[in-house]
Amino acid sequence: MSWNAYTDNIVNSGCFDKAAIYSTDGAVWANTGSLNVSPQEFQLIAGGFTNASSVQMSGFHVENVKQFCIKADDRSIYGKHEQEGVMCVKTKLAIIIAHYPAGVSAGNAANVIEKMADYLISVGY
Repeated sequence: MSWNAYTDNIVNSGCFDKAAIYSTDGAVWANTGSLNVSPQEFQLIAGGFTNASSVQMSGFHVENVKQFCIKADDRSIYGKHEQEGVMCVKTKLAIIIAHYPAGVSAGNAANVIEKMADYLISVGY
């Protein structure tokens, strides 16, 4: 299975309209829906997994849109902007970043992305 199959599954869940998987060093492994995360945005998100206060206090940006941080720990960083949001989950070797549009339950979206992360972890990624 190609890496894009994983991001396709995230988007096909109906909870997200864009999803990408990056290596922890920032290389793009897969992208569905043209999620454009700049290197600077990625570095801030990646740093948030080891220093949650860096995103908790000032939020973070994805596609030049500031996200208000609603959760940040060593596994997951969730942000919200108006009725939309971004969820980022770290696995052993990757970071999944996905955008959910207005009208989607954040709880349902979290369930989808966290299960994908659990699966990737279970197969060594």
